[in-house]
Amino acid sequence: MADLKSSKLIYLKGVLFLICGAVSGILILLENPTLRIAVLLVVCIWCCSRFYYFAFYVIEHYVDPQYRFAGLVDFASYVLRRNNRA
Repeated sequence: MADLKSSKLIYLKGVLFLICGAVSGILILLENPTLRIAVLLVVCIWCCSRFYYFAFYVIEHYVDPQYRFAGLVDFASYVLRRNNRA
């Protein structure tokens, strides 16, 4: 599959991710509408977002400015290779 180049399609992809996330979160809360589930869902979303930021911004800008990641699998292989050298 080729890289996505169209800015309109990139924005559409982002909006679709947002819609999918919102709908799945709403469905989870409708399945079990408790404050505990709502808090756990917020914590889960926040932690995953922070990990994604860490993997793609913090590593590239503060740890290894020479390396560019293509995705989470690429990031995992980078971490495993780096740990094997240490």
